[in-house]
Amino acid sequence: MTTLNPGTLLLIPTVLSDTGYDAIPAYVRDAVQSCGCFFVENERTARRYLKKIWPEMVIDAFQWSRIDPEDHTQQQTLLAALRSGQNVGILSEAGCPGVADPGQVLVAWAQEAGIPVKPLVGPNSILLALMASGMNGQHFCFHGYLPVKEPERSNTLRALEAESRKKNSTQIFIETPYRNHQLAESILSTCQADTRLCIAADITGPAETVRTKKISEWKKDKPAIGKVPAIFLLEAGR
Repeated sequence: MTTLNPGTLLLIPTVLSDTGYDAIPAYVRDAVQSCGCFFVENERTARRYLKKIWPEMVIDAFQWSRIDPEDHTQQQTLLAALRSGQNVGILSEAGCPGVADPGQVLVAWAQEAGIPVKPLVGPNSILLALMASGMNGQHFCFHGYLPVKEPERSNTLRALEAESRKKNSTQIFIETPYRNHQLAESILSTCQADTRLCIAADITGPAETVRTKKISEWKKDKPAIGKVPAIFLLEAGR
């Protein structure tokens, strides 16, 4: 009896902005062409993105599934496709699958089953922001979204600032774009004057800005971030 070699789970990077296609390496298209099916965070945007990097793609020739970490029947669907010898692609909404992304659950299933997993190079807003911030890139921690309500948010900011000071580390977090202004105001009113804050907004987009200043300096020139994706990085003074 012949046993098929399993396919590979390909982690396909996507753009961070509508103008960020130059950040996608050419070999990503070859990887896409090798796939038989895709698990995606949003089917409409994933199809549009893949059609952009591969105009000849026949969308209906592929199997599509929306990533749902709570639907454990997807584990059977994913592993069946891989064990049949198909390559399977995972796409998130922006950046790299598996990083601040629900696709990590599918990757875990593949790892547990001994399936090859191949991450492909592409833009990641968290790492790009850290690279450009001038902050500690040897020791850092990503926290995702902070609490929305007070006093939980301010208490969390104080804890992150204390952690940064204690361990000489960079603390990284994000917010929904329409709440960028509120978060920035909380940071300025909560953190110490000598703490450094980097705001990296619209990474790879037409309005990209990455600025690092002390809290005391930001208070004199308050940030106007707008409703665009942004990364916030804190590094306490020592």
